[in-house]
Parts: sequence; structure tokens; C-alpha cells
Amino acid sequence: MIQCKDCEYFGQDEHGRRTFKCDPFLNIKEPECLMKWQLLRLDLLVTHYQSMLMGQQKMAPLQDKIFKYMKRELDDMEDADRWKFEDPDEPLDPPGPDAF
Repeated sequence: MIQCKDCEYFGQDEHGRRTFKCDPFLNIKEPECLMKWQLLRLDLLVTHYQSMLMGQQKMAPLQDKIFKYMKRELDDMEDADRWKFEDPDEPLDPPGPDAF
């Protein structure tokens, strides 16, 4: 099995970052190369997912505040419009058993 560092499609820049110019649909040399490429992509997906979760955790307190504010506003709107839906003939407080 050929190592990536010995492959012609491998490169490394001055900062030590590895670059792979291999394409699994065009120029994979060995079957192990495809497995390595899949591992690299999986690692990239996990990294992006973790960064997305961190961003979501930062936004969670703000979202909670917005949801509470919106709920309070909607409740206030319903209270303000309650007079439109109440029956004017119906008493507001029904009399209790000891009212008479």
C-alpha cells in the first residue's frame, strides 16, 4: 500500500497543512486511498457539525428570550381582543352558591 506522503497527489504547504489533489471519481491509485478519502470527509463533516452546535449553543439564550417575549406579546394581544369574542349578555363572574 502506498502512503499518502509518497503519492503524487499529496502536497504540504509551509504551515504544515496537508492538501490532497486526489479525486475518488478520477484518480484514486489504490482501494485504501478511497477509504482514507472517506475518513477525511467524515472528519470534515464532524468538524462542521461541532462548529454548528457551538454556534447554536451561543444563540440558545437569545432564542429563549425572544420566545418568551413573543409569547408575552401574543398573550397581551389575545387579552386586548377578548372583548370582541365575549357575549355581552353573559355575566362576567357567575354567581357562587352563597350569593343569594
